[in-house]
Amino acid sequence: MNPEFAAEVVKSMIFLSITVAAPFLLAAMLIGLGVGLFQAVTSIHEQTLTFVPKALGITGLMLLLLPWMLRKLTEFGTAIIERMPQMVG
Repeated sequence: MNPEFAAEVVKSMIFLSITVAAPFLLAAMLIGLGVGLFQAVTSIHEQTLTFVPKALGITGLMLLLLPWMLRKLTEFGTAIIERMPQMVG
């Protein structure tokens, strides 16, 4: 395996991980921003108020995006398995 090929595999792996994780990170950030704004306006500082909406939002988003995530990860795994002969030689 030459260095260019290894760099390409690592680059595609990092890009895939960012692509799969980005919707969850953005959702958590937006929910946290909304809850923080709500807490600032109402001066309610309950610990569960920050955790429960994020947990429900991320769980709902995960159920919604699970087929897409599995398809992306399966395609990447298949591509890596198909490239294995190039990795050895």
